Parts: sequence; structure tokens; C-alpha cells
Amino acid sequence: MSHNFLLLNSDKTEVIVFGPKNLRDMMSNHIVTLDGISLASSTTPRNLGVIFDQDLSFNSHIKQISRTAFFHLRNIAKIRSILSLSDAEKLVHAFVTSRLDYCNSLLSGCPSNSLKSLQLIQNAAARVLTGTSKRDHISPSLASLHWLPIKSRIEFKTLLLTYKALNGQAPSYIEDLIAPYHPNRPLRSQNPGLVVVPRISKGRKGGRAFSYQAPLLWNQLPVQIREADIRSTCS
Repeated sequence: MSHNFLLLNSDKTEVIVFGPKNLRDMMSNHIVTLDGISLASSTTPRNLGVIFDQDLSFNSHIKQISRTAFFHLRNIAKIRSILSLSDAEKLVHAFVTSRLDYCNSLLSGCPSNSLKSLQLIQNAAARVLTGTSKRDHISPSLASLHWLPIKSRIEFKTLLLTYKALNGQAPSYIEDLIAPYHPNRPLRSQNPGLVVVPRISKGRKGGRAFSYQAPLLWNQLPVQIREADIRSTCS
């Protein structure tokens, strides 16, 4: 830390233990010290605005997003009648969808029931903007606003990071997670632009890792998209 001219703020520094519950319980009473300062243990620390938990389910983070986004959305709904669609949309993007999209690639691979509350927020935001009744289906409203559903937004962000990693536009620690696929011998049906999907143990958290989700989603894209220069339209 001193090499980078940083000073530890003990009041804002927390320690979290990741791993199976039985191993976490064994370390629950351990006190971690850094530079002679005892650090507090936490089950839900915040890092760059994202709340982490020991299971990496991000349920606490999703709940926090839901509370904050609905608070702002209710306030926008109160003044919606005096706002133009353009002005209302700017407020929704500033206070609601920006929270839904922030670091959302971390939610890649989360089960649908975990993402349900975020989708409800987006649906409510679309209803506020378009005046759609709760009885009406929300899909036409989302389409008219050109909004991707929550799961698709997460996949889009993951694929965008993958594209940047493959084209030298991402930090090295992300680029190192993506490896282009090179077959051992030429194949007649060779499919260009594929990346290596690492093997994982089923039933473990590895299936949610970026190093697995990114190649899995990338290889599902059509060849013309994998090979396209899409920086201007996706960045």
C-alpha cells in the first residue's frame, strides 16, 4: 500500500470470507490484522458500490438496488404528469436504469428468481413512462422504449466486455480470462471467432464466473456478429 501511496482506513476496511459454510464457520472467530490494524469481519461488505455476500449470490445487493430504485421511481411517478416523455425518460435513466445496469455483469448466471425483483423495477419504470396499465402486458412498452429485459442487459454487458477483451480494449486482468479457441487440426466446418470454455464442476459457483459465462455466451453468437467491428454501436 505504501508503494502506491495509499493509507489504510480501518473504519472503512472490512474482511469477508468466501467458501463453503463449514470452512467459513471455522474462520469466523479469526481476527485479521493489516499493518497492525485489526479489521472488522463482515458478511456483506461493499466494494465500489456493490454489496458482496459469502455465497456470491448478490441477493443483498439486489435488495439494495430494489429499495433505492423504487424510492426514486415513486418520486418520479408523482411528477410524471408535468413532465414530457423525454424529460421523464432522462430522470428514469439517471435514477433507476443506471442502478440496474451498474456492474450488472456480476449477476451473470444468477437464477431467474433472483433477477425477478430487478425485472419488476424495469417493468414499473416502463409503466410510469408510457402510462401502461398494470393489467396490460409490459412487453410492448419495453419494445417501444427499446429496452432489453434485465437478463438480456446482463448478457449484453458480459458480451461487450468479452468483445473488448478479445480486441485489446479491456484491462489485462479481464483479457487474461478469455482465450481464443485454436483447434489442433484444421476442420472443414471450422467456426471462426470461438473462445475456450473452461471446464467446471457442476453444482459449484464456478458456473457463474466471468471466465465461464463470457465464453459460453460468446460462442452462442452468430459468426457475423463475433467477427463484426461493433465498437461504435456497442460502446
